[in-house]
Amino acid sequence: MFTSKIAGIGSYLPKNKVTNEDLKQYMDTSDEWIQERTGIKERRYAHRTEETTTTMAVEASKIAIERAGITAQDIDFIVFATLSPDYYFPGCGVLVQRAMQMKEIGALDIRNQCSGFVYALSVADQFIKTGMYKNILVIGSEKHSFGLDFSTRGRNVSVIFGDGAGAVVLQPTEKQGQGIISTHLHSDGASAELLAMYNPGTHANHWVKDPVADYNDAVIGDMFMSKEMMDNAQNFPFMDGPAVFKKAIVKFPEVIMEALTKNGLATSDINLLIPHQANLRISQFVQQKLSLRDDQVFNNIQQYGNTTAASIPIALCQAWEEGLIKDGDLVCMAAFGSGFTWASALIRW
Repeated sequence: MFTSKIAGIGSYLPKNKVTNEDLKQYMDTSDEWIQERTGIKERRYAHRTEETTTTMAVEASKIAIERAGITAQDIDFIVFATLSPDYYFPGCGVLVQRAMQMKEIGALDIRNQCSGFVYALSVADQFIKTGMYKNILVIGSEKHSFGLDFSTRGRNVSVIFGDGAGAVVLQPTEKQGQGIISTHLHSDGASAELLAMYNPGTHANHWVKDPVADYNDAVIGDMFMSKEMMDNAQNFPFMDGPAVFKKAIVKFPEVIMEALTKNGLATSDINLLIPHQANLRISQFVQQKLSLRDDQVFNNIQQYGNTTAASIPIALCQAWEEGLIKDGDLVCMAAFGSGFTWASALIRW
């Protein structure tokens, strides 16, 4: 059985930089208010019409493929993680395959939101280990900015998120002590509605608070997306921030320790922890809980906000480009998010 290694990594961030000060023109907020709660100073927004989740993914993928020393024609499978696809269907994986003029390879889309990239990496890892594929493109890409409520009503959610993409090429390796050591995936749907985007959906608004329509008399199709729903901001993401925070600070360190314990390792063995960039306060809590030094944890949410499935590969790419990850280093990735889902992965670089 082979081991999977990251042979190439790339990221893409839109040029449009949006600061906390910029957001003040749309909502009642302040730089101090946002930084105190999230640690975020600025984020990037994709061009409204010229950039999509897929186009950003393609740019990140080009870099990852080039750094892996291969071409797009060598990719034999795609795993694409996102919560903000170009279309309701089809998924973004096939759009990347088309855009990069790849062979008629398989493309799988992962819908695990903030944990999406680690889930995608775990799935790809299994295909590599069994020898089914040799060059798998794993992508995390998000365009949040098109679907946020830029009013005071929606500020608790909207100030957090940014756009961007990250990608890696996974390949087999027979080099002793290199590659993905283990991955650990979990979920608990009991509180799924605490962090969710209800509409559009096929749930007939069962989970939407204070529905305004009489659904027994509704015109067919109204329950999918109606003018009333949009007027009442029911087409935007919902988040119970305090509840999510409380769960995250438990599951984040728990899943990191699970990975370390399974492999007979300790927190002192970690060269770099790349947490999902959900909230700087969560990352700081996890760091304190695990007694990790500042140089053992990498955060870039201050500059890019929460890019959901893209946050870990973007951070991983930046850390590698800055020379913070070297051959032989033990890298831990961990995420927690909507679902709830949480996951971790240990890699010997």
